[in-house]
Amino acid sequence: MRQLHPISPLYNKDSQVLILGSFPSVKSREQAFFYGHPQNRFWRVIAEVFESPQPFTVEEKKRLILSNRLALWDVIAECEITGSSDSSIKNVVPNDIGKIISDCDIKAIFVNGRTAEKYYIRYTEPIIGKKAICLPSTSPANAAWSIERLCEKWKLLREHIDIL
Repeated sequence: MRQLHPISPLYNKDSQVLILGSFPSVKSREQAFFYGHPQNRFWRVIAEVFESPQPFTVEEKKRLILSNRLALWDVIAECEITGSSDSSIKNVVPNDIGKIISDCDIKAIFVNGRTAEKYYIRYTEPIIGKKAICLPSTSPANAAWSIERLCEKWKLLREHIDIL
């Protein structure tokens, strides 16, 4: 079924690292906010990487992202998708991340998993001319990666942010 991305990008003028997912899950679309499925480990990983308490409300999640100079969005603006299955994605229309790039000093772009990487390389990289670094997916479908291993890899984010 054709779906439109219902969530605005999360960033401010201080954002230095952009994290891009592929497309919001059913739970995220219902909540109109990123990584809404309780089994997705994104919020646990980000909290651990930045030595912060795990956020639970949308406001706490927004604060965690913005206070650590991060920006958050997805590669895909519109697509056909069955449920939350990345493997079912087709007929993609990409998001235009140009506004984020022009509004802040993005030093690095990371993608959350191989699906985001695939669509970033296909649609976004040719336009903005900037490579993205692929991190292992925080999705529960990526069961091969423990929370500890994810956190260790995701610490790479910190290397691209100026210390306050």
